[in-house]
Amino acid sequence: MIRFILADLRRLWAGSLVVVLLVALATGLGVSVILQERALRLGSARAADKFDLVIGAGGSETQLVLSSIFLQPSPLPLMSGEVLAKLAADPRVAWLSPVGFGDSFSGYPVVGTSTALPADLSGGFSEGQGFAAETEAVVGAAVALPLGSEIKPMHGTSQTGGHTHTEIVYRVTGRMKATGTAWDRAILVPIQAVWHIHGLEAHGETEHDEAGHDGHDHDHEPESDHDLDADWSAETPAVPAIMVKPKTIADAYKLRQDYRNGSTVAVFPGEVLTNLYATLGDAKRILVAVASGAQGLVAASLILVTVIHIGQRRRQIGALRAFGAPRHAIFGIVWGEFFALIAIGIAGGFGLGYGAALMLSGLFSTSSGITVPVGFARQDMILALLLLGFGALLAALPAVLAYRQSPAQALRA
Repeated sequence: MIRFILADLRRLWAGSLVVVLLVALATGLGVSVILQERALRLGSARAADKFDLVIGAGGSETQLVLSSIFLQPSPLPLMSGEVLAKLAADPRVAWLSPVGFGDSFSGYPVVGTSTALPADLSGGFSEGQGFAAETEAVVGAAVALPLGSEIKPMHGTSQTGGHTHTEIVYRVTGRMKATGTAWDRAILVPIQAVWHIHGLEAHGETEHDEAGHDGHDHDHEPESDHDLDADWSAETPAVPAIMVKPKTIADAYKLRQDYRNGSTVAVFPGEVLTNLYATLGDAKRILVAVASGAQGLVAASLILVTVIHIGQRRRQIGALRAFGAPRHAIFGIVWGEFFALIAIGIAGGFGLGYGAALMLSGLFSTSSGITVPVGFARQDMILALLLLGFGALLAALPAVLAYRQSPAQALRA
């Protein structure tokens, strides 16, 4: 029977190929949606796990996480230096790092921070060392700049009409190890340098230079190396976010509670992402519904194709019956042919879906720096079995039609 089925499929290879492609495309659409959504969840969750606690001014928790953890460009409200000074003196804090955004270079965000964050975030440097002066910079693992490169930061981006700062030129002194986060595509510089080139004095006063249209101090000389690790005070300039490393888990929860007071907001990035996932769950259901609709249309098309196909093979079926082939053999041959095509299409669909998810994840990782892992899980095996079960039922339709044909009627057709 198997040899007969294979011979029949070779003879009808064009129609068989169409059936396989239809099933593969419909299955691949659903599989790619499932794999991509799961990969984005895992990748973003792993990226958020690198950061324990983020404190910002009162406002949107989601926007705070998107801007500080995933480095999405968006203005954030500022906190006064008093918050930074209070945290620096808190015995529950292992280390902290203020961060400042707004500049870029060659499409990479330039982030002002302290010496503690790059070393702790990546667990060391794959090349060189951390910055020790305001004119030095550390780059993420995915930044295509060699050590010693010069960086002239741009305020904003070229797409938004930003202007290049002429007050400072950074030199790359180190490269972080890969972290799988958006910070792999970031350029990290001393926060003091960011304050100075944006016209902020060390004591938090904004410079107003009548001769300078942007209020920048174009004659500023970089501070000495030891100033980078100076104690934070209430007179330091305002910052949009502060990364905090609590000493213990209990300290993390206490700090989170203390700084959720209206004027400031403290968040666990993973917790915010969980709430965001709940919101995006509706979008996933819509995509899955679209994919299911496409699969339903393919199923309907296959039913129509099989009915026409059986009509065209009535003489062949009648001849088989006339030569003594029993009804169950006819049923087995027809069912086996169509189920084989559907099974091959489902297997091909899983391959297409996996390939599409890999491609999309690669594009996302290149643009964001976040590692997005694509892989199958146990529930995908359940999906495959369900699809095969549905395919077995679908293949039974033409088999039943062939089973019910009488030899005489088939030969007269």
